[in-house]
Amino acid sequence: MIHYISVRVSAHATEDESRVRSALDLFLLNSFDKGKCTDTDKYVESLVFEGYHGNPITTFSATIKRKPDTKAFAAFVRPNMTPEDVELLREEMPDRLDDDQMFHLRFDKQAAYNGQIKLSSSSDAIIVKVKIETYPKDRLEAGRIVEELFG
Repeated sequence: MIHYISVRVSAHATEDESRVRSALDLFLLNSFDKGKCTDTDKYVESLVFEGYHGNPITTFSATIKRKPDTKAFAAFVRPNMTPEDVELLREEMPDRLDDDQMFHLRFDKQAAYNGQIKLSSSSDAIIVKVKIETYPKDRLEAGRIVEELFG
């Protein structure tokens, strides 16, 4: 059902990188090894680049590929969302699923740091892309899978 999940977040020069990593780890610790992961360092890649005004920006990213881990991600996210966010997600589901069957989500970094799962519309968020697999490629079937997992 899920081919892979990519998770990415940026830490700007004004942010504490360890706090941003902690926000990302909320998702990863509850995904890898069926939620029994205690250290995400081996899964996370970091890249430092220069922002528009010369400030350093560190991007942390991870890809969840194993089927048990992708299932654990969905099983963690959905029950920890507020009813309001679940309803919003239901309404926006067709717009969040692109033609390549990639389902797009953004989560609030500060809420994640505080242990909460909250949708965000900000560009400065934890960006999650869920690649849905169907054979043959079928957007309608992908939508049903997304509804089953997150709706």
